[in-house]
Order: sequence, then C-alpha cells, then structure tokens
Amino acid sequence: MKALHSTDPKAFGRVAVLYGGRSAEREVSLKSGAAVLEALQTAGVDAFGIDVGEDFLDRLREERIDRAFIVLHGRGGEDGSMQGLLECAGIPYTGSGILASALAMDKLRTKQVWQSIGLPTPRHAVLASEEDCKAAAEALGFPLIVKPAHEGSSIGMAKVGGIAELVAAWRAASAYDAQVLVEQWIQGPEFTVAILRGEVLPPIGLGTPHTFYDYDAKYLASDTQYRIPCGLDAGKSAELESLCVRACEAVGVQGWARVDVMQDADGQFWLLEVNTVPGMTDHSLVPMAARAAGLDFPQLALAILEDSLEARA
Repeated sequence: MKALHSTDPKAFGRVAVLYGGRSAEREVSLKSGAAVLEALQTAGVDAFGIDVGEDFLDRLREERIDRAFIVLHGRGGEDGSMQGLLECAGIPYTGSGILASALAMDKLRTKQVWQSIGLPTPRHAVLASEEDCKAAAEALGFPLIVKPAHEGSSIGMAKVGGIAELVAAWRAASAYDAQVLVEQWIQGPEFTVAILRGEVLPPIGLGTPHTFYDYDAKYLASDTQYRIPCGLDAGKSAELESLCVRACEAVGVQGWARVDVMQDADGQFWLLEVNTVPGMTDHSLVPMAARAAGLDFPQLALAILEDSLEARA
C-alpha cells in the first residue's frame, strides 16, 4: 500500500496519549495506550501518557499538549465527549470528530442511519421492559443477540434462544446501559475491515469456538482464528470492502476505524457496527490488518497521528 506517513516525528510536538478512563473498557484501553505510547516513543515522537481520570482538566491546564492521540475505548473517550473537550481547548486529536464519534458509539442510531440509505444491517428492536422482550421475540424470532447500545468489546452481550433467556440477558445488559438493543442472529462467518486514512486494509475473517466473538475471544483466548486472506473470493472481498467504506462515510468517520460485518448463508453481508477508536493491544485487529498491508505497529501509530495534522490543522 502507499506510504501513509511522511512527517518528521518531531513535527508532531508534544503528544499526549489519552488512555484508561472510566468506561467498562478501561482495562483494554490501558493496554492499547501502553502499546501506542511505546510505539510513538520508539519512533522518536515526544509522547507521554495520561490515564484519564478526575484530574484530567488539571492535567490539560498543566501540561503543554500540542496534539492528543485518543486511545480511550467506550464512553468518555470514544463517544464525542473527549473530542468536544479537546476542540474547546484547541488541541488537535486523532480519529473522528464529535458527531461521528457520538453516532458510532450509539449502535441503534448508527443502524438507523445505515437503514436510511439502504445499507444492510440486521433487524432489531429496543428493550426497556419484559413486554418489549416479548414483542421483540414475536417480531424477530429466535435466536437473537442482546447488546448494550453504548458499549464496545462485546461487553454485556449475549446470544439467546428463548424468552426466558432474552429477559435475563436484557436485565444483565441493563447493568451496563439504560438502552439495550436486540437484533437478529446472523448465522455465518464474521469479518472485520479496518480503514486507515482512506485506505482499506486487508479484511480479516474471524473464527472462534465460542458462541460468538465475545470479550474472552477478543482479548484472552488462544484459540481464536484470524484469517488473512479472509477466505472470500476477489469479487466478494471487493463487495465487503466497498460496503465498509460506505458504512464509514455514512457515519462521517475520519482517520481510522474498524467495521464489523456478518455474512449469512446466502452470502449477503450485514453491518453490525463501526468502531472509531479500535483496540490497539497485542490481540487487536487493526494492527493485525496493518501488518498484512506492510505496516508495523510504529508505522501504524504514526499514520494515525499524522492524520491529526490534516483533519483539524
């Protein structure tokens, strides 16, 4: 792929890597942030880390920050709030802006945007009561997948095969988010596609002996399968890549992102969600796709950081 980084690392100035935070994805963010910080420092960037907590506003006032590399997963970092704060402070940052970040974090409204322009996403319903569970079961059938609407890393998700399981999964997901989404279960292979500064990285096919690609399969398991090449023929791969580009454009993604997709038994693709601050751990998918495209981890981190020069200069 074409070179995605050409700037002298010193030209970025003093870079704050923002990680940790207080979301349910804190532990993943700590690992992502440590990896990004090490990569930037190795590449010669004047980078330092901030574990975002209650003293964050004080740190913003005290530190000289020329730009921020956001590696905060979930609410408080990936949902537009941190992006808005940094814009108010006049600090350029990596990744998508306020609107796209907030929209992508909301699985329900992302699906509604996709549906409005004819992009395929599984049928769904919103759960707020046992009556909603019964109505969703009648409308959608089983099996179903239950998700907190504003969480990532598969936190709070469960596959259900009956009404009792559905009610229990709704209650469990409600502990993470007041808004709970349920959608049709798509039986078939899962794919993930990373987009970096307008370039589509090689799609990855995912396989796991778990019921679905859950938190354990993503970050802890040693038996998760990652297929690069993804196993699709050239025509289907091009179709998948085009769909993911359109999905990102609809949301307004900038810089980098990762789109998760299912394929059913008929070969049709179904959009699940778009992640605007994907994981950057040793198990993460964007670094894996970047390696397949010829970019090592420091080169990937620099490419993401360089976009902040252009997007909000």
